[in-house]
Amino acid sequence: MRTFKDNAGNEWTVEITVSALKRIRSLTGTDLLEVISGGDLLERLMCDPVLLCDIIYALVKPQADEKRISDEAFGAGMAGDAIDAATAALLDELVAFCPSPRDRANLGRVLLVVRRAMDQARDVVEAKIAGGEIERIVEAALSTVTSGNSSGAAPASSASTPPA
Repeated sequence: MRTFKDNAGNEWTVEITVSALKRIRSLTGTDLLEVISGGDLLERLMCDPVLLCDIIYALVKPQADEKRISDEAFGAGMAGDAIDAATAALLDELVAFCPSPRDRANLGRVLLVVRRAMDQARDVVEAKIAGGEIERIVEAALSTVTSGNSSGAAPASSASTPPA
């Protein structure tokens, strides 16, 4: 079992069981085991925080019901670090759920590679920001846009146009 806190201070316990997988499938139409079988669900979870939070809510729904927290209220408490913590809890718990030791090991390695790749992508972006590359790209784009417009190309304002 893994836990995370949302931005409202609620602590949630993430535990994947067959019952939880059935509930997720029923409430979201998503088969979480696609992550294990090699579908594109892992990528979708990493890129779509709404899908991820829907799945997490379905997973913790019995706890939410006890706390009288609706889907809407749960989503309101999910942003930033809470989503990151929920993602880690979900994926780590999914690895632990795998019935086969080989599947656990393989999925664990896949998640490690994905996490490394995401960290490397963040490093590249940070380096481009720190090196001023992003500013140069924006300035070049703005220069192209503003140099392409001549003052005669703009339509006259309605205040200076005589009535017809």
